[in-house]
Amino acid sequence: MVRIEQLAQAALSRESLQLRSLTQDLLRGNPQLSETPRPSTDDPALLSVSASLIELFASRLHQQPPAWAQEIGPLPEPMFLVEAAGNFKRLRVLCETQSPESLRKRGLYAPPTFLEFV
Repeated sequence: MVRIEQLAQAALSRESLQLRSLTQDLLRGNPQLSETPRPSTDDPALLSVSASLIELFASRLHQQPPAWAQEIGPLPEPMFLVEAAGNFKRLRVLCETQSPESLRKRGLYAPPTFLEFV
């Protein structure tokens, strides 16, 4: 069974192919996202990305996120989840202005369709 912290680790490492694959596995195996267990870590970055991703998926599937996600704060420093945003100004601006709310509120930036077509 895929755990949300595995997705968060792949996102933090910018392993986009692995992240998409893990996302597919998570969504197939965990249809009730509100029951997703809290990651068993004290790493604030891993927790923040985990909460952002599970809220993103819950929003897109019209579900409630797990209660623990509300307790998790933002990253200490903003991060682009798409590596190319560091090199391409238009992509960076798109990410900064149109990143999904669940990501943006925790200092994560990605295109508006991030992980939509997994």
